[in-house]
Parts: sequence; C-alpha cells; structure tokens
Amino acid sequence: MSTAPSPEVSQHYLGGIALRLLAMLSLSLMFVLVKRIDAAGIHIVESLFWRQAIVLPMLAGWALTRGGLAIYRTHRIGTHARRAMMGLTGMALNFGGMIFLPMAEATTINLSVPIFAVIFAALFLGEPTGWQRWSAVLVGFLGVLLVLNPTTLVAQGFTGHHGLGTLIALGGAIMTALITIQVRDLARTESPMTIVFWFSLISMLPLGLALPFVMTAHGAGEWALLIGLGLLGAVVQLSLTGALRLAPVAVVTPMDYSSLLWSIACGWFFFGTLPAETTWVGAPLIVASGLFIAWREHRLHIERMKDITA
Repeated sequence: MSTAPSPEVSQHYLGGIALRLLAMLSLSLMFVLVKRIDAAGIHIVESLFWRQAIVLPMLAGWALTRGGLAIYRTHRIGTHARRAMMGLTGMALNFGGMIFLPMAEATTINLSVPIFAVIFAALFLGEPTGWQRWSAVLVGFLGVLLVLNPTTLVAQGFTGHHGLGTLIALGGAIMTALITIQVRDLARTESPMTIVFWFSLISMLPLGLALPFVMTAHGAGEWALLIGLGLLGAVVQLSLTGALRLAPVAVVTPMDYSSLLWSIACGWFFFGTLPAETTWVGAPLIVASGLFIAWREHRLHIERMKDITA
C-alpha cells in the first residue's frame, strides 16, 4: 500500500507519524488477542474470519461518505484475487508465528520483511540494487540468523512449538515481502483503500466456506475477544492508510520499528515473557538494516524527482 500521497490531500507529517505509531500499537494489541483467542481454543480460521469481517462495514461506511462504493471500482479483479490469497496466507502465517513464539521474537522476525522485499524486487521487478542496499541486506540477514539461532533449531530437529513457530514466522515474513511486491504493482492503478477493500472482501469467500467446519459456541468473553480482534484490525488498516495520505512513505515507515518496543512491553505485561538473548543481539541489526533501506529509498526518490523536474 505504499503509494504516493494524493496531491489533493494536504501533508501533515506529525499527523502521519502519529497514525503510523497508532497502527503499530494497535497491531501489537491485536496480536495479544490472537494469542488469547488461541488459548481459548478458538480455531485460527475463525480468528481470520472475524479479523476480516469487521473491517468491511467500516470500509463501506468510509466509502459512503465519499460518494458510495463506486470508489472501489476496479478493472484488475484478477490481480486483487491473487493479492487476497497471498495476503490471507501471510496473515495466517503471521498469526501462527505469534501463537507459537513469544511476541517480541515473532515481531523481530517479521521486521525482516524489508530485507526480503529488496531481494524480491531485484529478482522479480528488476529494480537496480547497489552495493549499499546489498550490504544492508547482508547485515539484516546476520540479524535474522542470530534471532533464529539455527544451531539450536537444527539440534532440536525443528520440533516443538519454538522450532515450528520460528519456521512459520519466517514464512510469514517472506510471504509479506512477496505481498509488498504485489501491492507495489497494484498501487500503480489502485488507491490504498481499494486494495484493502478487495483484500477483505475476496478473502471472506474461502474463510466463509471454511467457517462452518471450525466454528464453535462462544461465551461473552470469547465474543469480546473476537470483536476486539476485528476492531483492532480495522484500526490498523485505516491508520496505515491514513498515515500514507498525510505523509510520504519514507517518513512514516521507520515508525514500524516501534512495534518491537510494543511487543516487548505487551509480551512482558500480558504473558510474562521477555525476548531470548539472541533476539536482543539480532534485533538491532535487523532494525538498522531496515532503517538504512528506508533511508536509501528516500534518497533515491529525491534524486529521481530532481531528474524529472530538471
């Protein structure tokens, strides 16, 4: 959803940063509910269903204040469908990583998304990638390896919740990076809200078909968890989109790393867990790598704009 801000929307950098920070806080709280919902014995498919179902009415209400659902009209329904299936897979993997791992560890692995995105952009889009970004990628990979602690994983044979969770979280990061490439393509012709709308709507089809096979009766407390999950998911989506309307991508993207602080705090407060020692060592490398990639992209964008206006 990284599109340039619309020229009709006045820029407000502090507002964009505030919305991005709100999105990261909401995301961490949403993952707290993901873990609570799993502990209550609710199937992950049902979690995904309500995560998407509650977003749609909000998107519809937003559209009605701006001329109706026609603003979501598209000529690229096939691309949206492919993005929705990829997004649903990525969301399931990210939920799974959070369920099996401590929050801070799963979040740290997910922060490797920009590293994989650089690789995939070079492979699939042919984007030029100089030695500086490749160096940042290598530093980031070193951080990922430290967090994954492959020696321990191999010794354990990838068994148990931790080994399985590590593989799932890594798969989620790789899938999210692939989704980033897909969204870059969609963003050439589609608004961020249109991309979110079709993702939510199309993903409801497989989730709706699977729901009767996994749904169970719930008490008031469990319904509160599921509704809270959907509401927080809506806040995340709308805050991310609003941030991109108020400020450039390069300004708001570095705020994503605040999610690591929130996840450490939430993991300690709600579950009494703290990151493993390897996470404390690897996380700074991943964050530094991602921040450098964001800064480099910003500099390249400025240079491209100078060439266009020269």
